[in-house]
Amino acid sequence: MRRRPGIAGLQSAAAARDQYRLVGEHVAKVRTDLMKEQLATFRTQLEDFARKHKNDIKKNPTFRAQFHEMCAKVSVDPLASNKGVWAELLGIGDFYYELGVQIVEICIATRSENGGLINLDELRTRLCRRRKCSRESLSEDDCLRAISKLKVLGSGFEVISVGRKRLVRSVPTELNRDHNEILELAQAQGFVTVDQLEQTLSWTSGRAIDALQALLKEGLAMIDDGHRDGRRRYWFPCVATISTTSGPDDV
Repeated sequence: MRRRPGIAGLQSAAAARDQYRLVGEHVAKVRTDLMKEQLATFRTQLEDFARKHKNDIKKNPTFRAQFHEMCAKVSVDPLASNKGVWAELLGIGDFYYELGVQIVEICIATRSENGGLINLDELRTRLCRRRKCSRESLSEDDCLRAISKLKVLGSGFEVISVGRKRLVRSVPTELNRDHNEILELAQAQGFVTVDQLEQTLSWTSGRAIDALQALLKEGLAMIDDGHRDGRRRYWFPCVATISTTSGPDDV
């Protein structure tokens, strides 16, 4: 018959468990302190790097994107505040805040054309015209970072993917699966017809018309009845090819 452990044995086991726990907490604290020290060292080195390559960061969009990636790895957000060491070092906060304001202005100015859904590539082109700069000097990554800061406005600014394209939404419009399929199909020519939806997506005419009417109501589509074949075309400016006839001072 096995003997049950006595009080002394239980006390000894409890003491051992407490000792292991204390050792474990000490090891965890040492590791945490070491990681904090390493992060602090890396952040200092990051500031030194920013000082040394300030001009490259401000002028080269590719270099700027790589710099942001390095910052993210140590939980540093140079855009979190317009004040502080990063604003003093680089001034990139001002760059993105200005870019964000221009994005808002372009989105608002074009809502009557696209219903508050604009192609990211078109937005970038319009920004370059407005800033009188080349596309090489303003990257897609710059636009995305500026847009991410607009979410605090609570007015629906975000980037959504539809097929091969990324669209910037500036109004809180909810698109369902049917709407997304129509927008994806429209990317080929900029428009769709009811017949095309019936044949390509195997929809009934009722389903196609209901979805198109919803998009018309949201201002995302425009009707074109001026064709000899008599087929109504539903144009979608947010996915149509950017016009090459627009002037350099267009919004």
